[in-house]
Amino acid sequence: MTGMALFPLATAETGWPVFPEATRLIAAARRQIGVTVDYDPAYVSLAYPGGDVPRETGVCIDVVIRAYRDAFGFDFQKAIHEDMRTNFGAYPKTWGLRRPDTNIDHRRVPNLETWLTRNATELPTNDWEPGDLLTCLVDESLPHIAIISDRQSPWGDPLVIHNIGLGAREERIIGRFELERRFRFYPAGA
Repeated sequence: MTGMALFPLATAETGWPVFPEATRLIAAARRQIGVTVDYDPAYVSLAYPGGDVPRETGVCIDVVIRAYRDAFGFDFQKAIHEDMRTNFGAYPKTWGLRRPDTNIDHRRVPNLETWLTRNATELPTNDWEPGDLLTCLVDESLPHIAIISDRQSPWGDPLVIHNIGLGAREERIIGRFELERRFRFYPAGA
């Protein structure tokens, strides 16, 4: 967990420990609510590095990509592309690519999940903490990703910030989908 503070903060609302980096990441994700109002998985030619689809649209992973850029200046497009250039065989073959593609590789959850497996800390899924990343499969086939919020449902369940088809939202989904995984990643110097 490179760059993580030694002592978490606790929110008054939940009492959960919240690292300062998590607070920044969550705030950056939350700022997308009401801005990212559409869901569009279309392939788009993007600038490199720092390319993005218009903020009013995107998919689940675009919420994560933007949150890391806004909170830390960290570019998953560049990080994943550089890792795929030197370790292409470690990444999924689902799309039949023969080489990395800076336009789309970072916008595919299985690629980010592979990158996180190689560069982040994977943690058990029984103790979610704010700022963690959730990956899962929706309807047993659609990869999904979300950022764990510092807020919880009335039942005490952590909320997530994500775009599952209706724009960026903060809602309860943990435990609803298959193959949940939990990652924690804060860039060095965050």
